[in-house]
Amino acid sequence: MTRRTFVKAGACALVGLGTIPRFLVRAADAAPSRGRVLVAIFQRGAVDGLAMVPPHGDPAYDAGRPSIAMQRPARGVAEGTIDLDGFFGLHPALAPLVPLWQARQLAIVHACGSPDATRSHFDAQDYMESGTPGVKSTPDGWLARAAAARPPRTSPLRAVAIGARVPRALRGSAGAVAMSSIDRFDVRVTGDGGARRGFESLYADGVRDVLHGTGRETFEAVKLLKRAGAGQLTPANGAVYPRGRFGDAMRQIAQLVRADVGLEIAFADMEGWDTHVGQGAERGQLALRLAAFGGALAAFARDLGDRMTDVVVLTMSEFGRTVAENGNRGTDHGHATAMLVFGGGVRGGRVYGRWPGLAPEQLFEGRDLAVTTDFRALFGDVATRHLALAANAPLFPGWRATATPGVMD
Repeated sequence: MTRRTFVKAGACALVGLGTIPRFLVRAADAAPSRGRVLVAIFQRGAVDGLAMVPPHGDPAYDAGRPSIAMQRPARGVAEGTIDLDGFFGLHPALAPLVPLWQARQLAIVHACGSPDATRSHFDAQDYMESGTPGVKSTPDGWLARAAAARPPRTSPLRAVAIGARVPRALRGSAGAVAMSSIDRFDVRVTGDGGARRGFESLYADGVRDVLHGTGRETFEAVKLLKRAGAGQLTPANGAVYPRGRFGDAMRQIAQLVRADVGLEIAFADMEGWDTHVGQGAERGQLALRLAAFGGALAAFARDLGDRMTDVVVLTMSEFGRTVAENGNRGTDHGHATAMLVFGGGVRGGRVYGRWPGLAPEQLFEGRDLAVTTDFRALFGDVATRHLALAANAPLFPGWRATATPGVMD
């Protein structure tokens, strides 16, 4: 990348801290109202699915985890595993999600992951976001392909990532924008308005390639928001989001949904899942992350209320953790993990996927939970059904599902 190109791309850094303006409510005429929305959440760092959704009914579960195995469900034990179906449970820090499970709005797919055996965070995340395990040359992301398979866009805010940059999953020809804050979403400039005009002129001079097709969408979105004015839209239905970046991200996605600005795909991520040291069990490092994670998801559902019939949330992580704990009372890079799906049209109250077992002879490479559900089967099932895509929509080049988990009606 040349210095000139770098300056061009860097000039599009988006700034802002705060809450969504009320003016987004008035922007509804720029896009169809009450459209369906898919929200993708990436747990970066490889979440321990065996702690998030412990298989307490597997007789081999406790063997390799003398200090971090979750307590089995027991009457009178307040901090132990929350039983779901007699075999699987939830980490107690995810208690806010239990009402969604009981209402059959939350489904879990366990032993889910990539067929690629890499233990590199960077490569595994890239493969999961591109939707092409083992192939590094794929130019676009699977969510961008999902957006492109939809009818022609009616809003520059159809695909939004809450963050400093457009994630790999949303890079593509369909167009997407990234924003750290909805309230002050803008292009960083210095001096007079000539700087803004100057940068916009760069779009035709090659910046499109650097931004993976998102440059024009960014400017259209900024103009849409600026034309509408300023204000504030607060969480509804008594929803209280946990403090922190992920809680803020989910709050802002909910506000975009409620504002009816034409949002179809939203993306947010949460880091801190690489628990090599001091992972903990019912309490500890992992429990704190899960509390923030579950609290934000539960607040999101409460905030949207009956609007959740139009929304589906899909969580993902690049891989799981080892079955056995390491010498630092943590876990190392593994293979399969657990993924969550909740919202409208989800056949919840059930754990999906074939359970491979945790006995030594059942483990992947003798150490990890084996993958029995390819992540592409899950992602394709959710996106195709919820966003009403054609059954042959090319979400995952070179791959075709032979079976899907069936989590959607």
